[in-house]
Amino acid sequence: MRVISEGLRQEVKPYNMRTTIISPGAVATELPDSVTEADVAQGVRALYDRVAIPADSFARTVVFAMSQPDEVDINEILFRPTAQEY
Repeated sequence: MRVISEGLRQEVKPYNMRTTIISPGAVATELPDSVTEADVAQGVRALYDRVAIPADSFARTVVFAMSQPDEVDINEILFRPTAQEY
């Protein structure tokens, strides 16, 4: 994704368009419900139950990236819940 996003960023720069990669940690979504392997699903669910942050935290991050002045391009954001170890 990083390579594709960087290529896109370079291609659309003449049009004053910006791209941002946002890499979240555990966010309270339906993602754990989509894991089909039982032992993995159990571990993912336990992690999310313990540390997941509300989805509006992700939404605020998107708004932050989008609301920067025209001369600022936020290329990448990595964020995780403070309780998430990895």
